[in-house]
Amino acid sequence: MAVVIVVAALALLGGLAVNHWLRPRLTTADDSEGMALKDLVEPLLTLTVLLLAFVLVTASGSYGKAEVAARGEARALDHLTEAADYAPGAQRARIQAAAVCYARAVRIAEWPAMADGNGSSAPNVWSTDFRHAFRELAGEPTFGMLVAADHKRSQEREERLTQSTASVPAAILWFLLATVAIMVGTLAICLPRRNNLGQVTVLVVIAALLTTTLCIIHDVDRPFGGLITVSPTAITEAEREATRDFLAHHPAAAIPCDTDGNRRTV
Repeated sequence: MAVVIVVAALALLGGLAVNHWLRPRLTTADDSEGMALKDLVEPLLTLTVLLLAFVLVTASGSYGKAEVAARGEARALDHLTEAADYAPGAQRARIQAAAVCYARAVRIAEWPAMADGNGSSAPNVWSTDFRHAFRELAGEPTFGMLVAADHKRSQEREERLTQSTASVPAAILWFLLATVAIMVGTLAICLPRRNNLGQVTVLVVIAALLTTTLCIIHDVDRPFGGLITVSPTAITEAEREATRDFLAHHPAAAIPCDTDGNRRTV
């Protein structure tokens, strides 16, 4: 980092020194005007647009991974529930009931917490129930299938939680904001003072577009909070399927959790 700063500073100082001492000897014409300010703004505009595009692609990738992980977790949970149909009655009931409660805990407790990049311990209660039921099935034909499905669920949940945190550091967002502010301010300085309605209109549109892009980056980079969010549709459907499978053999009162996924107390 220090090397980059030193090299950039030396390049700037060296260029200014050459401009001041060497250029007068190379030309005899009066070049007091030099480059116009608007000529210097064009590279700044290009740099700003490229930076925004790069960061937007990065943030969109994080959003896409979060959505894929959420759907993958729901599919793994649904597969776990279906595989439990081949287990003995007691273990089947325990696994399918835990699947219902796990989905409720994810939807009610963990999903809102992910808006701030946090997880919840509520689903852990029911993933522990999965493992307790698996121990009773050691050696059974369904043991490997159930463990594999639960491992997939765990992996997808971990990925979902990872993607809930911002992938673009706050320092980069602040840098982009400063770059946009400097560029818009510089463009405003270059506007003519009279008969400038058209230029002012275009500048307002540019400022609005760049500001909107920054807002989209900030929003998309937080897939579970904001206006553009990953909804718990898939896990809700998995909960519905698990509930249906469980109720096919047991009454609703046998589900060991309430509608929020909290374990019932006796």
